[in-house]
Amino acid sequence: MNPSSYLMAALLSILCTMPCLAQSAGAGDSDRTQSDVKLIVQSIIQNGLKLEAARDWIAAMRHYETGVRSYPNDQELRRRLLISRLHYDVLRRGSDASIQRLSSVGKGEAIELYSEVLSRLEMSYVDVINLAEIVRGGTAYLEIALTEPKFLKQHLPNRSKSEIERFRTSIHRLTLRDQIANRFEARNIVLEAAASAERQIGLKQSTTILQFALGAIGLLDPYSSFLSRSELEEVESQIEGNFVGLGIALKPHSVPLEILNVIPGGPAEQAGIQSGDKIAEIGTVRCLDVGAERAADLLRGPENSHVRLLIEQATGSRSDLVVVRRRVEVPSVEEAKILDAVKGIAYLKISSFQKTTVEELDRALWDLQRRGMSSLIIDVRGNPGGWLDASIEVADRFLSSGRIVSTRGKNGIENQNYDATRSGTWSMPLTLLIDQESASASEILAGAIRDNHRGEVIGQTTFGKGSVQGLYHTKTLSSGIRLTVSKFYSPNGRAISEQGVQPTLAVEEEDPVYFVAKPNLDSGDRKSAKKTDRVLDVALRRAASGAMAAKPQFSRN
Repeated sequence: MNPSSYLMAALLSILCTMPCLAQSAGAGDSDRTQSDVKLIVQSIIQNGLKLEAARDWIAAMRHYETGVRSYPNDQELRRRLLISRLHYDVLRRGSDASIQRLSSVGKGEAIELYSEVLSRLEMSYVDVINLAEIVRGGTAYLEIALTEPKFLKQHLPNRSKSEIERFRTSIHRLTLRDQIANRFEARNIVLEAAASAERQIGLKQSTTILQFALGAIGLLDPYSSFLSRSELEEVESQIEGNFVGLGIALKPHSVPLEILNVIPGGPAEQAGIQSGDKIAEIGTVRCLDVGAERAADLLRGPENSHVRLLIEQATGSRSDLVVVRRRVEVPSVEEAKILDAVKGIAYLKISSFQKTTVEELDRALWDLQRRGMSSLIIDVRGNPGGWLDASIEVADRFLSSGRIVSTRGKNGIENQNYDATRSGTWSMPLTLLIDQESASASEILAGAIRDNHRGEVIGQTTFGKGSVQGLYHTKTLSSGIRLTVSKFYSPNGRAISEQGVQPTLAVEEEDPVYFVAKPNLDSGDRKSAKKTDRVLDVALRRAASGAMAAKPQFSRN
């Protein structure tokens, strides 16, 4: 969906007090009548509205995401998904200490940040932006914020609901214009809106301006966002493959904080913390009192600082621990092993693409070769992506020639074709495992392997995040901006966005498992153990029955 469509959907979500039921049918329902599809979509929406009424925005998002995947052409499902995302983002921002500090700055600094946001959008965003739509997005974000009880308690504790609602339903008359000629005009409209908000309901001008900045970026597409200082540091740590912390992966949105994985050699492991444990208290703060996002934020801190944790173990016992935060190296290549010693079938999992991935992969491949590797299964299920260059280099390890991926953006610098270099190529039989959570950089690897007929791709169609994000530091207020700067295409020229990469052999997995190396802001639930793995079993059987090469060859050309 283009940014204009997202913003118009956001605007409609505010102006319509009751949702209309979807009229369009979804793709892939040729066996159902249009009437049947309409009834199914109506049922999905009605169930979603119950989650919205309960203000369970996380569950609502997941519910609508499932619906959109089944019925991608239904605009009402997309609209409800966007509304849920807006509400969730407002609440998430409210619990981010870095964002709270931004709200306390003066009007001058806030409007300079907004101006910087507009400048960056015009320079770098993948599509040409419409400033009128950008201001609409900020208006929508502000209106949503004014419906959230937590936002109101934080910023407008003494204002009556009627006063707030009167302002909320009238603000668009001030901000919505058919055209806005330039950034200076957009800036003045936002300043006028901020002054009006302060005058009518007492909302601090910098807080209003910040909502317009958040909405300007957050409603462009699902992958562009404003980053607070802590979020910016988190993203950069993930790219580098290291971060200061405890060395644990947390189940998103769960309180007490549930530990899914403990990184070997990290502070948590050394303190005796295990997967399945829960963190009930951090310092003197009960996690249940502050919520999952705020509690996770309390785990962060300077290197070598101490944090007190009350741990609830799976056995029911409790332990009071003091753990030292320190820099943790996060592996992206995991579980490298020989699955079938007779056939020489090796396996490894790439959990994310970061700057250390290629070096880790090279070490794992040479180790597996010494242990008798004749064929290889690479698992990128649940891999949310990461660094573009890492995925290209990984694909280049297995392709002696041919296109890996192409990127296309608004600026010529983003239009690139990436080809295999013929050097450092492994030629063993190859199988790649994918699923619906394999996204972004994972899809670059999958598309390259599939379109170049380099090996089998087994599992489910990938997520469909066919875009590249650029990361920018703002000069104002030590924050950041993540923007979609280009879209990528498989070697055969197929767009990955909203389509994904199809497997060469489709295998459904009823209960998927993903092994997580670190927390991921955009990830869903992750399970840490499972008795059977149907996709891997199929891949293993096919690899074992195929004609195996004598030994993998490595080209140094």
